[in-house]
Amino acid sequence: MTTSPQAADHADQDRPGAASNKRVLLAKPRGYCAGVDRAVITVEKALETYGPPVYVRKEIVHNKHVVETLRERGVIFVEETDEVPEGALVVFSAHGVSPAVHAEAESRNLRTIDATCPLVTKVHKEVNRFAREDYDILLIGHEGHEEVEGTSGEAPDRVQLVDKPEDVDKVAVRDPSKVVWLSQTTLSVDETMERVDQLKGRFPDLQAPPSDDICYATSNRQVAVKAMASECDLVLVVGSQNSSNSKRLVEVALQAGASDSHLIDYAEQIDESWLDGVTTVGVTSGASVPDVLVMQVLDFLAERGWGDVEEVTTANEKIAFALPPELRKDLRDNPNGPKGVR
Repeated sequence: MTTSPQAADHADQDRPGAASNKRVLLAKPRGYCAGVDRAVITVEKALETYGPPVYVRKEIVHNKHVVETLRERGVIFVEETDEVPEGALVVFSAHGVSPAVHAEAESRNLRTIDATCPLVTKVHKEVNRFAREDYDILLIGHEGHEEVEGTSGEAPDRVQLVDKPEDVDKVAVRDPSKVVWLSQTTLSVDETMERVDQLKGRFPDLQAPPSDDICYATSNRQVAVKAMASECDLVLVVGSQNSSNSKRLVEVALQAGASDSHLIDYAEQIDESWLDGVTTVGVTSGASVPDVLVMQVLDFLAERGWGDVEEVTTANEKIAFALPPELRKDLRDNPNGPKGVR
């Protein structure tokens, strides 16, 4: 059993008469994935290298704390590139953008740093390859999500979005023998395969992508939650409401046997009534969540009697991605800080 230092500090603060069998199961892996880590560091290094303000199209990652922290440091988040002053620097978020966005940035003479997660870029390349081979591409994902918009934009005349079960019946293809499915990287594995099975009912020759498009981090975090959920009276998922992978963790926890589960950005959002009658609390976090927020949740729980923390480990992640090449070059050429380029 592994007890976090934060929880141990509060272990002697248990309420009088608190049940001795109260415990926390802490999922591992949790929190930042390699793509999010790369994207956040990219913006931080851009601030250090060029000085503020640094413009970022959309939220760099889907986490309220990360976005607010970067905004305080001089990042200006915009919805579209036409909000960025001509000739300025803009960072594209981890979720990726379409070729049309790149073209617009170029037409406005913007300097760009592309922080798209390499695993999302992989899916973009698959779209391009299957489009060249004249396939109809069925993209399983959530309508309106930035990743879906960027991926669809690679070949809008070939990609059809499949979000809900009823979307399966709306799909129209030119040649049922030349159809392939791809997916948004942050979906639930189970949800994706449910859609795939439905699509195969209509298109028996449906081809799968050359490799699993659900990102390793999304899958690993879901596996860790499944491993502990059946023992949990309550699972707290730290993550923001616009984070697909965080919301999926709540769903996975409930489907895997947790009695209750909630998505929270911060420890203070925990409703104390959720803890009534609870013995075992599971804690995890989405792939865009810094671990400091998880530690604050552990502190909150420890102060209320849940000081016994056991880490449930289902995988050890050692993947790391290099920073975007355009940023690496400037970091090599200018190791001592802001260039003042605007």
